[in-house]
Formats: sequence, C-alpha cells, structure tokens
Amino acid sequence: MDIFSLVLTVIGLSIFETVSSLDNAVINAEVLSTMSLKARRWFLTYGLLIAVFLIRGVLPFIIIWISNPSLGPLTALHSLFTSDPRVKESIEASAPILLIGGGTFLLFLFFHWLFLEPKEFGLVGEKFIHSQSTWFYAIVSILLCGIIWFALKINPLLAFSAVVGAAAFFITNGFKEHAEKIEKGLLKSKMQSDVSKLLYLELIDATFSIDGVLGAFAFTLSVLLILIGNGIGAYIVREITLRNIESIKNFKYLKNGAMYSIFALSCVMLLDSFGHHLPSWLTPIMTIAIVSYFFFKSKALQKTNFS
Repeated sequence: MDIFSLVLTVIGLSIFETVSSLDNAVINAEVLSTMSLKARRWFLTYGLLIAVFLIRGVLPFIIIWISNPSLGPLTALHSLFTSDPRVKESIEASAPILLIGGGTFLLFLFFHWLFLEPKEFGLVGEKFIHSQSTWFYAIVSILLCGIIWFALKINPLLAFSAVVGAAAFFITNGFKEHAEKIEKGLLKSKMQSDVSKLLYLELIDATFSIDGVLGAFAFTLSVLLILIGNGIGAYIVREITLRNIESIKNFKYLKNGAMYSIFALSCVMLLDSFGHHLPSWLTPIMTIAIVSYFFFKSKALQKTNFS
C-alpha cells in the first residue's frame, strides 16, 4: 500500500470512528456531568488508553486470530509487525469469513436504525420506512436467508460466519438497550459512586466500539492501521465529550451520515466476501463523501434555524 493509500485509509477510519461514536460521546458527557472533577480527568486520560489500546487495539487482533486460528495467537500478533508473505496470504485467505460476519452485523445495524430508532429524517422515504417498523425483523430475516443461501454454495464456514454476525448484532443491541436504562438510573440517582459510573462508561464504550472495529475491516485488514485510525477517532470523541458536546448535538444529521456509511461499508464487506473486490481507495472516499454530505446538510439546517 502506497503512502497516499495509507493516509487516505487512516483519514477514513478516523472519520468513521468519530461519527459512529457520537452517540457514545453524548452518553459519556451526560454521565460525566454527574461526576467529580477527579473522576472526569481519570476517564478522559486513562480511559482513553483503555479505549484505544485495550479495546480498539486488542479486539481487531482477536477477531483476526479467531477468523484465522491456523496462525496461532503468537503468529497473529507477530503479523502486526511483519511483512511475511505467508502470513499475509493466510490472513487474506481467511478474509471472506471475517468480512461476511462483519458485513452482516453492520447491515442489521443499519436496518435497525432505519426502521426502529428515533432520528432526524434526512432523506426522502426515511419517515415512511420508519412508520413501517414492524417490517424490520422480516427484512433482516430474508436478507440473512439470502446471504446464507449464497454462502453455502461457496463455503459452509461463510454461512456460519454470517449467522455469527447476526447473533452478535442481537446480543450487542440487547446490551445497548440495557445500557440506556442504566444510564437513566445513573443520571437520576445521587447514590451511585464515581467508580460505578466509570465502570459503566468503560463497558458502554466497549459495546459501542464493536461497530467501529467491525466497520474498520472494510477499510483494511491491518490491525496496526485500524489501531491508528480508530485511535485518532477515539481521541477526537473524547475531546468532543470534554469541550463541545452541545454544538455537536446541533449537527442533526451526523448520525444519518454514520449509519449510511455503515450501510455502504456492509455492502463493501459482503461483496468482498463473495469475491467481488473493490479498489482499496473506494471505502474511505465513500465514507468521507457520505459524512461530508450530512455534515453540510446539518450546517444548512443550522443556518435556516438561526435565520
């Protein structure tokens, strides 16, 4: 990969991690507002190290290893710092299994947002689709059947990985919904300690980071690049949490940009898993274009509201 591609990939990863973590930033800001200054500083310093290196660094490595167990944990770790062609070929050979699981997860995530989650309607048709929320489970079930049908013709492991991706979505979605209930209790209760709130914030950060980590594999299979790009994005989210969360809330359509990016990434991952390889520069360009469109759409809405 040349320097331009490397830089473009890191930029795309950073932007995607930032916009996909905005919900997390809002939760962090609301809970941090109820905590002592010392606890806030701990979260925004040591918590950043946990978020970047422990979660966004270790999780991609674990996923690479699980999807390619023949490497062994030490060889998989060594692959971060080596250009051994045999290791590279082994990882690339197992890539479809990883990508189809991640792509299925992200596809379900997008349709859950489109059909069920409250949102600012940014495109024509979103309001109508949201009114048909009962169709969500039918749509994703049909999609999963189709993915499995075509995957079975290639490799049963591909089909199994798609099922794992769907299962992972429903498990993490359940954790997120439970976390929202816990958050309401933390904000209302004055009896909860700062330690319990810090533990909650780290847990919810780990849950929300799964979206960004899986989406990162649409950009690259290099854990080192994922660590750099997602690490920059995680740092930006922490800065937003600390300094300017209210102004970010005014960008009403950034969440839309994140979700349509997720949809685009899921399509790239699924196509790649079935052997339809797209240029490496396409993923970051699509992400930047989609997020930019909804960013400027949000700016235009702000001007309209102020005028």
